[in-house]
Amino acid sequence: MAAVPTRPNEQHGRRLTAAFEALEGFPALGESQSRLFAALDAEPIDPAAVVSAIETDLGLGLSVLRLANRLDTGSAGRVSSIAEAIEAVTPPSLRVLAERTRTVDFFDRSGGWGREADAYRRHVAAVQGAIQRIAGVLDEIDVDLLSSAALLHDVGKLVLRHAHQGYPDKLLAADATPEERLVSERRELGVDHALVGGVLMRRWGLPRELARLVERHHAEEADRDVSVLRLADLLAHHAHGDEVSPQVLMRVARNVGIDAPVLRGLLYDQALPAPRRSRGAAPCPLSGREMEVLRRLAAGRVYKQIAGELGLSTSTVRTHLHNIYGKLGAVDRAQAVLIAVERGWL
Repeated sequence: MAAVPTRPNEQHGRRLTAAFEALEGFPALGESQSRLFAALDAEPIDPAAVVSAIETDLGLGLSVLRLANRLDTGSAGRVSSIAEAIEAVTPPSLRVLAERTRTVDFFDRSGGWGREADAYRRHVAAVQGAIQRIAGVLDEIDVDLLSSAALLHDVGKLVLRHAHQGYPDKLLAADATPEERLVSERRELGVDHALVGGVLMRRWGLPRELARLVERHHAEEADRDVSVLRLADLLAHHAHGDEVSPQVLMRVARNVGIDAPVLRGLLYDQALPAPRRSRGAAPCPLSGREMEVLRRLAAGRVYKQIAGELGLSTSTVRTHLHNIYGKLGAVDRAQAVLIAVERGWL
């Protein structure tokens, strides 16, 4: 009996499925693993150091996120950042996870995915640095969520690289903008890396919000979080020396409320080392308005000054402070400020 020919769509689906499975073994960088071990060996353990060791490394970060979202806890399926994940995964479990993760480095990149791990981390770190800079000029940016989305946003490229010979070097123009490359992906392959990444997030059981950010990080009509991620990605590409459309860059910046002078400053600063920001393991429980009040409290403002600066009544400021104390477990302003500083929220 003659073999039934395989249709192109079936072949494409099989290649993607094989690539999805291959990505399960994506390695960590040896230096990331070493730094995680050092952070776990510290007395006491500094959660910010643990997050820092994991957050730019796809091999470690993906393993930790997947484990945290599989645990039989109330947060299972809803852990959307590395900072939240290390609250759910115990230090001994983190150590075991790291020990079981295959590692590579720049000097020994043999084996599957070895060549990609270093380059992938460099772009992730650049995007995360851009997110921190954007958070310095915009209020109420969820840096932890967006940094984890930055870690995952280009996993679709890794899938396409494994599934299609010649991707991206032979299929995409080297001097094309990110938007032009996305169009070429759709034309040449029938899918784009953002869509593939979103599918992979759902396949791995990660939260819908992470899948949405990954899937839409090139979307034109997008909400604020997606637009911030897209802007950070464009700033990172610009810093790498890649082709970026000035018109697209300006349009995305304006979508999030950044004007031309501020955007020029972000472009200029992106070539500098990323700002270091103390970050706690737990998400901040305060609202945006409560954080505005607390920042002014930390600067030594009295109730009347805070009310005048924020356009509130003094009674409303007192209510906000009462809520701040309750959420932080503080008894006075000094303790509230100290707790927020220690946890990296100020």
